[in-house]
Amino acid sequence: PVDDAMTKAGCMACHAKDKKMVGPSFKDIAAKYKGQDVVAKLTEKVRKGGSGVFGPIPMAPNPPAKINDADLKAAIELILAS
Repeated sequence: PVDDAMTKAGCMACHAKDKKMVGPSFKDIAAKYKGQDVVAKLTEKVRKGGSGVFGPIPMAPNPPAKINDADLKAAIELILAS
């Protein structure tokens, strides 16, 4: 399932469902983007990496070799539903 893909891709090394770690929690991400159509925007952000939205700590780029497009879309949808 998508949880396995997220663990394999390293998402869970920096993110948790309901507490801030290196990166924001999934609940915080979901709250920030509630009611917005941001799957494409967040897909691009995960692919390119970046910082500044939740603080100064950068997120490294995550290429398709780390998590494929279908799993990434499912992961973002799961996070937004948190």
